[in-house]
Amino acid sequence: MKTALSLSIVSLSLAAAGAFAATPDGKGGGTAHAVRGDQAAAATILFHGGPVMTNKNGVNVYLIWYGNWSGNTGLQIVPKFINDESGSPYFAINTGYTNAKGKKVKNIVNLSGQTNDNYSLGSNLTDSGIRTIVSNHIANGDLPADKNGVYFVLTSQDVNETSGFCTVYCGWHTHGSIAAKDIKYSFVGNAARCLSACAAQSTSPNDNPGVDGMLSVIAHELEEAATDPDLNAWYFSSGNENADQCAWTFGTEYTAPNGSKANMNMNGTDYLIQQNWVRGGTEHCGLHL
Repeated sequence: MKTALSLSIVSLSLAAAGAFAATPDGKGGGTAHAVRGDQAAAATILFHGGPVMTNKNGVNVYLIWYGNWSGNTGLQIVPKFINDESGSPYFAINTGYTNAKGKKVKNIVNLSGQTNDNYSLGSNLTDSGIRTIVSNHIANGDLPADKNGVYFVLTSQDVNETSGFCTVYCGWHTHGSIAAKDIKYSFVGNAARCLSACAAQSTSPNDNPGVDGMLSVIAHELEEAATDPDLNAWYFSSGNENADQCAWTFGTEYTAPNGSKANMNMNGTDYLIQQNWVRGGTEHCGLHL
């Protein structure tokens, strides 16, 4: 989600607690200098009745590499991270989230497709432009129309998202009707454009600070898309989604071989990834159940 945006206030009828509450806008993660610390350690996340992504085969991820990614090691780092998330203790946190019938998010993440986009809408994008990019690649047959998928538009360092990249948010997620299906999609920009705002450190475990910063935001948006795909399922009375509640907190860190900080190793690769909200029992921010 994109954090730190002003949230619209609407009247919600919450089971046994009807009051006024904020609703998510998908932009809840903010920037590194805007949001620090656990938002509300004693809070309880609430279910508002909407769907979650409970496909038995897991969540499918599609990557749209927008702009100029030539020679960037991110082309290898990001796909490996997506694959590493599947079956991990970290993504297992999302299995604590269920739909109205009690069906859980699966601890399965599939990298299901990738495509390139050579500045089809230029280097200054809008929110509606992100949707157009996703829609065009589905219409062109580059990627399938998959209601069980999350489509990430990943922009190169020279590309801006004009509604607030680097100043209000580092990434966001939402959904819309595309090809007659409810399609979930996300924007995440290269943190190298603004390391102090969208990365936790200027060095990184995989020697690519911009992309390592992106991984943390990708993880944040993916877990929110899985547990609150239509922005009407799991979120706090504040409007924060699960990952928003833990934005820019990392738990226990260690020093990676190159001297940067990391907090998890998946399949031999070190990462520094934002925590997620663990629900059930004593709810808290964590890196595993």
